[in-house]
Amino acid sequence: MVKIRLSRFGSAHNPHYRIVVADARRPRDGGYIENLGHYDPRKTSDNHVKIDVERATHWIAQGAQPTQTAKRVLKSQGVKF
Repeated sequence: MVKIRLSRFGSAHNPHYRIVVADARRPRDGGYIENLGHYDPRKTSDNHVKIDVERATHWIAQGAQPTQTAKRVLKSQGVKF
């Protein structure tokens, strides 16, 4: 199954996440199919969420299932489910 989920990067105590499309069997920070954007939960900059809405909508239409957190972030950016 293909999932839309968060992949962690950044240093210790400073998490940043990529919103990626990946096979559910891959490790969290392993290889992914496509990078849809990024998310900074600490909101350290003005641009703390950036998502390619068109590509996210495409993957959802193809059957990709977002995780709970990814769904919340995508919904905040206007992605329809």
